[in-house]
Amino acid sequence: MNVLEKLSEYKDEGYKQFNSKLIPTVDPDLIIGVRTPVLRKFAKEFFKTDESKSFLQSLPHKYYEENNLHAFLVAQIKDFDEALYETKRFLPYIDNWATCDTFMPKVFKKNPEKLLPEIKKWISSEKTYTVRYATGLLMNLFLDEKFSTEYPDMVSEIKSDEYYINMMIAWYFATALAKQYDAVLPYLTEKRLPVWVHNKIIQKAVESYRIPAETKEYLKTLKRTGE
Repeated sequence: MNVLEKLSEYKDEGYKQFNSKLIPTVDPDLIIGVRTPVLRKFAKEFFKTDESKSFLQSLPHKYYEENNLHAFLVAQIKDFDEALYETKRFLPYIDNWATCDTFMPKVFKKNPEKLLPEIKKWISSEKTYTVRYATGLLMNLFLDEKFSTEYPDMVSEIKSDEYYINMMIAWYFATALAKQYDAVLPYLTEKRLPVWVHNKIIQKAVESYRIPAETKEYLKTLKRTGE
């Protein structure tokens, strides 16, 4: 099977134009225009073939959809160690927020504690999307029964001028306010975060349907001006 030819069969020019605007860090010429549900369906079938193993070895890929296909294949690996190995191979090649945020091996959800040593390494990476990925894992796997204040501490210690890192930090804390309000509120009241991130957290929290109206009104009072 020629993967690129197959992906081209699913091309949607309107979606390509739409998606290109959402992912400014990717050259539009490197976006084919395959809708995500279509790509996920293809990945599910492709995963069953021997050719998928060769595809996973063919890093780096050229096209955005090839990277997403790669992510969706790794997500299906059932063995934790294998999934982790392939994730570590793939992470350095992620070059946009969309690929980063849709990539979650199912087996990670069953073994979150085993991931922590890697998360701690990734969150200190010099690569934008490796840091974003690690923060996303803390948001998705460690804000419920596995929560500890150690984790927002880790996120609050990230220092970056990268927009896509700071947006994920804001997303993390806004989600944390919905799930662990009392534990994470001090990060705002004690001004532990940069002004831009602080205000973006409040904005995202106010937009959230999971946070009560009266809480949103209080959070608005914590907004900071340039300091």
